[in-house]
Amino acid sequence: MHQLSNPTIPGFVWAYRFRPGSTAPERLPETTDRAALLSQDGFLWLHLNLVDARVGAFLEELKGLNDDARSALTTHETHAAVVVDDQMVFGTLVDFQREFDQDTHDLGWLHFAISDRFIITSRLQPLRSVERARMAIEKNAAKLLRPLDVFEALVIEFQRTLISLVIEMTEELNLIEDYVYDNAPRDERRRLAPVRRTIVGVHRHLRTVLSLMRRAAASDDEEMPLGFDEMAGRLMGRLEMVSHDVYELQDRARLLHEEIDSKLSSEINRHLYILSIMTALVLPPTLVTGFFGMNTSSLPFSTGSSGTGYAVAIIAASILIAWWLLKRADIV
Repeated sequence: MHQLSNPTIPGFVWAYRFRPGSTAPERLPETTDRAALLSQDGFLWLHLNLVDARVGAFLEELKGLNDDARSALTTHETHAAVVVDDQMVFGTLVDFQREFDQDTHDLGWLHFAISDRFIITSRLQPLRSVERARMAIEKNAAKLLRPLDVFEALVIEFQRTLISLVIEMTEELNLIEDYVYDNAPRDERRRLAPVRRTIVGVHRHLRTVLSLMRRAAASDDEEMPLGFDEMAGRLMGRLEMVSHDVYELQDRARLLHEEIDSKLSSEINRHLYILSIMTALVLPPTLVTGFFGMNTSSLPFSTGSSGTGYAVAIIAASILIAWWLLKRADIV
């Protein structure tokens, strides 16, 4: 009755069974008998969607998972974690979300649990590296002899995604740099801001993953699955290379931001300089017109027909004197 009321696996995205000696994995349907998932030979890769609220109850029924691993697969926390315990590896890795028609720079989170019989992964949003790993595995699965090999393939695809991101961000910074060092004034801060935000976020999470991998690789041999330390060493070497490139991009983006600020400050200072010169030239005539505009008796040139001409001459003379003083002080 239980299987009739719940004939499908909750949150099912895909499942592959890898059998010894087989060159291609067997793709399982979502109606696969739950009791038979882990009972056959080989190992299983099960990928779940956490949008389905029944995933937690399904994992409770699945044998081979401890409480910490179940919690790691169903958590909604957005920080990386890699834990080695009881011959299992579980935690959370960062990845990039993907839409149906395009890839994005929005970060997503891949939760995983690995034993010698299975690798179970879960996520809320579709992830770019996971989909690429699935496509690569369907084409060539001969080298995948254990669940750790699938995990390594996932991290390698994430590294390749980071390389693509580095190339994309480098081209974007090149375009921004061309505008920044152009003679025409242009504010590129709005265009630079999302690039810096993406680079800083990726570098922060990447360094966190590297630290967690080092800590996991240093765990007791009795706690970690066989071969995990060697695999972690290979993955850390790959991620360290990308981390160096991302750090250089971060430093370059910071320098570009400083250059843009410096250029804008110079432009503002130039405008203030022009405004100050105009103010210095206009101030003496303003004093003259203010003086002759007073409603007091005995003002000079208040009688006769040439008063206005004399006042204009004094205004012109005050402008010339102000200009001469500015030139003498090397201000203009």
